Amino acid sequence: MQVRRRVYLDHHATTPVDRRVLEAMLPYFTEKFGNAASRHHAYGWEAADAVEQARAQVARLLNAQPSEIVFTSGATEANNLALKGALEFYAERGNHIVTVATEHKSVLDVCRYLERTGKAEVTYLRVDRYGSIDPDDVRRALTPRTVLVSVMHANNEIGTIHELAEIARIVKGAGVLFHTDATQSVGKIAVDVEALGIDLLSLSAHKIYGPKGAGALYVRSKKQRVRLVPQIHGGGHERGLRSGTLNVPGIVGLGEACKIASEERESEALRLQALRDRLYEGLIRELDDVVLHGHPTRRLPGNLNVSFLDVEGESLLMALTDVAVSSGAACTSATLETSHVLRAIGVDEDTAQSSIRFGLGRFNTEEEVDYAIDRVVAEVKRLRALSPAYAARSRTKSRGS
Repeated sequence: MQVRRRVYLDHHATTPVDRRVLEAMLPYFTEKFGNAASRHHAYGWEAADAVEQARAQVARLLNAQPSEIVFTSGATEANNLALKGALEFYAERGNHIVTVATEHKSVLDVCRYLERTGKAEVTYLRVDRYGSIDPDDVRRALTPRTVLVSVMHANNEIGTIHELAEIARIVKGAGVLFHTDATQSVGKIAVDVEALGIDLLSLSAHKIYGPKGAGALYVRSKKQRVRLVPQIHGGGHERGLRSGTLNVPGIVGLGEACKIASEERESEALRLQALRDRLYEGLIRELDDVVLHGHPTRRLPGNLNVSFLDVEGESLLMALTDVAVSSGAACTSATLETSHVLRAIGVDEDTAQSSIRFGLGRFNTEEEVDYAIDRVVAEVKRLRALSPAYAARSRTKSRGS
């Protein structure tokens, strides 16, 4: 019996664990199972050494110091610690936060919680049609009460990359802390905390071929040291910033994933960009009325977000049972609510509802991309043949020509 093939093109939601990462992790589930906080025997020392090696691997990828890496359960926790921790520690300075309308929900929902509880005032910056922000808007948003500016490095839905270095110069010039959610950019494009002027940076292992449940927050300690109030108490782990028994296998996996990214990122980015372009060119060669979302060039190498006009995105997803893609951010895909990112860049409701996000990754091949093109083209044509709106659009085009 022939097994039906499946193609995974949803790497912005999560990535498979690289086998090299898995091999590095496996010993820490069994023979090297010690608690890294057990300082009085070899099992604990072995685990602690592994954690510190991983800390150095993460730091190396970011051009940071190992002591500046705080391990968390993922980027959501790291974002919570960065925003809430900074706001609480610098409460005497002010309570104003500046962020962007297209941020991930793990930033936006924290901001809305802080607003709702009266702990913060938040300014949400608008973006242009590509999802980019004007650095001058950041400058105008700053007040004497601004404590923190949070701008993601690369958008998880449309792939647009923000010019962080320019924004950081404005923010740091005002004496304000600068945080970035770099979950989608770390390991895919260059992320240098010194060159970009970043004070706080969040990342997650499962976006870079590491395990779920492991992440980190970079917290600047040199030049202008950043101080945070911990959000989890009990035991004083991670220099008191994040208590809880360390997930040693997950941390080892995160470290190995960062090591691989340090070595292979540039060549991988070129390969993924070529696959992405092959996918896009194949789709627009066979289909009309395909709308690209996000910046055409300043975007993540493996990201392609498009709308197929007059095709309901959820219907297309259900038809593509053998091609894994998404219609928006994975954290909100359980609802049919229009993407807040697409709304922010001015996409109308119908076009937004027809959007599909393709996320190419390390193990995708040209053969898989060509298969995905054939399947998407076939299903779009089938669904359009059933669409009165597409028929009307086609008649209008015919009369116009």
